[in-house]
Amino acid sequence: MRFEIMRLNDVDGTAVDSTVVDAASVNRIVQQAAAVGQRIYIRPADASAS
Repeated sequence: MRFEIMRLNDVDGTAVDSTVVDAASVNRIVQQAAAVGQRIYIRPADASAS
């Protein structure tokens, strides 16, 4: 399964950028974001996302 991870603006919460990753990479990205206090939004990726 693949997930879209969006990095969010600290001020207004709008998406700054996004990436699609496999399930195995989600934990690493969450840990990195937590370490620096970065806000992220994770959702299942569309089948057409790459």
